[in-house]
Amino acid sequence: MPTLTINGKEVTVEPGSTVMQACEAVGIEIPRFCYHERLSIAGNCRMCLVEMEKSPKPIASCAMPAGDGMVIHTESEEVKRAREGVMEFLLINHPLDCPICDQGGECDLQDQATAYGRGLSRYQENKRAVREKYMGPLIKTVMTRCIHCTRCVRFAEEIAGVPTLGAVGRGEGLEITTYLEKALQSELSGNIIDLCPVGALTSKPYAFTARSWELKKTESVDVMDAVGSAIRIDARGNEVMRVLPRLNEEVNEEWISDKTRFACDGLKYKRLDRPWVRREGKLVEAGWDEAFESIAAVLKDLPGEALAAIVGDLADMEAMLALKDLLGALGSARIECRQDGAALDAGCRAGYIFNSTIAGIEEADYCLLVGTNPRHEATIINARLRKATLAGLKVARIGPPDDLTYRVEDLGDDAGLLKQILDGTHPAAEALQRAEKPMLILGQGALTRADGAAMLGLARAVADKYGLITGDWNGFNILHTAASRVGGLDLGLTTEGGVEAILSDAAKGKTRAVFLLGADEVDMSRLKKAFVVYMGSHGDAGVSEADIILPAAAYTEKPGTYVNTEGRVQRAQKAIFPPGDAREDWTILRALSDKLGVTLPYDDLAALRAKLAELLPHLEETDTAPQAAWGAFGGDSKGAKKGGFALPVEDFYQTNPVARASRTMAQCSAMMRGEDEDREGTGTDG
Repeated sequence: MPTLTINGKEVTVEPGSTVMQACEAVGIEIPRFCYHERLSIAGNCRMCLVEMEKSPKPIASCAMPAGDGMVIHTESEEVKRAREGVMEFLLINHPLDCPICDQGGECDLQDQATAYGRGLSRYQENKRAVREKYMGPLIKTVMTRCIHCTRCVRFAEEIAGVPTLGAVGRGEGLEITTYLEKALQSELSGNIIDLCPVGALTSKPYAFTARSWELKKTESVDVMDAVGSAIRIDARGNEVMRVLPRLNEEVNEEWISDKTRFACDGLKYKRLDRPWVRREGKLVEAGWDEAFESIAAVLKDLPGEALAAIVGDLADMEAMLALKDLLGALGSARIECRQDGAALDAGCRAGYIFNSTIAGIEEADYCLLVGTNPRHEATIINARLRKATLAGLKVARIGPPDDLTYRVEDLGDDAGLLKQILDGTHPAAEALQRAEKPMLILGQGALTRADGAAMLGLARAVADKYGLITGDWNGFNILHTAASRVGGLDLGLTTEGGVEAILSDAAKGKTRAVFLLGADEVDMSRLKKAFVVYMGSHGDAGVSEADIILPAAAYTEKPGTYVNTEGRVQRAQKAIFPPGDAREDWTILRALSDKLGVTLPYDDLAALRAKLAELLPHLEETDTAPQAAWGAFGGDSKGAKKGGFALPVEDFYQTNPVARASRTMAQCSAMMRGEDEDREGTGTDG
């Protein structure tokens, strides 16, 4: 391993390390603009210049491999002059618009100009102006500010896998743009806002709304999908202004999807902020007591077998446990968390989680996708798959063809192919057999089929036959799309016949009362004969047949426990207060239980979480992905039938009530459908 001397200190680094990494190993900060730890080295900003003895001029530390015997100086007069000169060049054309720039207060250029700049400029020439570029409804461009670091270009090509962004022109005429001046069509496009070290790329929905120092910052987790990305919620007063990623190497690294980042404006629209009661066929405003009394009047003489509940995709575990306990006290065990009808078996935890873990994808050498499109169902997992393919992972797919941003071997859209692999008559069987760490990802498109239980059993049989489960490796994975699903399965919120049986009995009049805990993805027309109590945050599909509407807090407005697709327990934090009379879900159920005469045995969040931990001890260990024991689950694999898969996500931007209420997501959805694009603000800047 190379040993070099930096400012008089000896340091030994791993082979292949750069001089910049060696400097950071001894705690020396090196300024940079173009360099980023997760992107390829470009070496074009030259801000990281350091002095190396026996070199005729300063070297770019980001691109220079650390060599044995090097002597590096980072604080010499020569380095100081070099950095001042580089900064002076970078600021030649940069506009003096910091007071109106959204990057102000969190701008690398501001910080480094203060720390390493001269404080004055010797240039008198006119600054050049660059026409703004159109990159869609999410990204605002002021390209006169661009310093050509190419971070955005490298991210689009290397991480997002959408190589439509690049540089055109030469010299002073060089400009960063989408080649055809169309929107950057990637579910990860918002990350280039974070990567941009100047104000050239900023958030269009957030533009001119707040300053960073005005915002209260709350660390939380995302619920737009089942990945559980680490996020930071920035709020001013009682309004969420933006959502940014937090670093979590094991889950989302430092990226988040566009839905996670930009759907937060949906928290302002279509909100339920007071109770409603249906009188003579019409919903009218009511107080909490009136709403509770109406529920009590219906449930008073109702037998337990006539009562059921369906849990939605955004529910936290505290609310699910409270609802389960309430129904149990009323004599019913019919509570269902699989509102999409997926044939998941709650009896074995290894049969419904992503056992390989998200970070473990990088260890695999062969991956078989069955009935899933991870690009739309779990964008961050798809980015991790792309990263692994660049390092040698081979991916094959059984399901509808689509661009996943990396090379995929399409086997066909027929569930019968998985049976052929099990029998050993398909070439993919040999690939699974040869792989040292093979993995299979089974999506909801397979599990929601009529033969979903058989598909689950068939996938398990393939995992057993081809050695996907060894001592330190479990390559059997279920990819969920709902943030509440694994937590609901942990609590055993499944019923015989699933959600279809509840809806069928409701249509026949056998199930006379149904609680909907934020459930909006079921066929509401089949609930016309039932007394429906809807508890949720938004006026979405669930309120259409509701007899009682109880306004609940959204995910940013309450502390909550979620379990992501890999079984990792995560805690969301309260960033703002819910609007109007809306309350946290479990507190509504606790108050209702008093009215019904079956008081739940917890009065505060701590007592409720203690009950959760008593039922499920693994919930006490947060932010780790525990290993689950491999056991029996799934139906008879012989019952699997041929035929294609219907994938669960038709529109990435419209998958839950918050996203459907978001105007930004509506613009993105319209853009993806090819409708007229809003090209406002594409004039000349400067």
